[in-house]
Amino acid sequence: MKKFQIIFAGYGPENTAFSKSLKIMGNKIARQFPNLVDVQYVYNVMDLGYKSEDILWMTEQGILTITYQSTSYLTDDVPELSFVDLPFLFRDNAHARSSMDGALGQYLTSKIEDRKNYKILGYLENGFRQISNSCRIIKSPHDMKNMKIRVLPSEVHSRFFELLGATPMRMDLTQAITYIQTGELDAQENPYTNTTTYGVHQYHKYHTLSNHFYISRAIMCNRTQFYQWPEQLKQAIIASAVEAIQWQRNQIETDVIEAEKLILNSEGQIHNLTPEQTALFKEKVAPMYKDAREKFGDTPFNYI
Repeated sequence: MKKFQIIFAGYGPENTAFSKSLKIMGNKIARQFPNLVDVQYVYNVMDLGYKSEDILWMTEQGILTITYQSTSYLTDDVPELSFVDLPFLFRDNAHARSSMDGALGQYLTSKIEDRKNYKILGYLENGFRQISNSCRIIKSPHDMKNMKIRVLPSEVHSRFFELLGATPMRMDLTQAITYIQTGELDAQENPYTNTTTYGVHQYHKYHTLSNHFYISRAIMCNRTQFYQWPEQLKQAIIASAVEAIQWQRNQIETDVIEAEKLILNSEGQIHNLTPEQTALFKEKVAPMYKDAREKFGDTPFNYI
């Protein structure tokens, strides 16, 4: 019997919740179909000299089979994904998860699959993003004036920080880590878990709990390969993704708490924006919502 090689790949160390999610999926189908699948793992493509964004073309071409990537990396090819890059879009994790698991997620999945050779299996949680920097505590938009900050490859992200008076610098994670180490970048924004996973907290003393963006990581499967598999394998892959997503979302809540402890233990300072301070940020970026309604119409807004 022919074995189907399935390569699970990501861009983080093996001990992260994202890598463990891939392991949950791979182990499950390996147990169910020992004579049908050959499961392999590449936990961090950056260890092999690739950039994190290379995941996209490697999955589309079938070099890798099942991967994850932040949806912001796809906004150039799938403009509708810019909608979920809007700042302060979701109230909390529960609101974001229900939206991504419901009508909004289905809408975005259809847009991705229309343009890319992916089968989308669901959305892992990268979560709410916070700002870290080496200059000063950020309590208001004024504190960000002229600050050079790394942003994801998303025009929405760039626009957000421009409106706050910062200087957004769009670059891949690999380059950003180097620039943070050399001091060429003042700031970056990430969930606490990413900030500590990639060692940024060792260089940035100041952290602001802003919850300005919520980012999902799509689980992408090479679509050509997916539709070559027997039906029972396809269904098992889909079921394994559901299980992995549930586990990862639970785990990341614990990981965020641990990451916060790491930051504080490294003599980092954390400032939680007050509701009044958050309102100042929202006021500055309000034009983005007007632009989004003109660009996307009411449909995605109705889905949340």
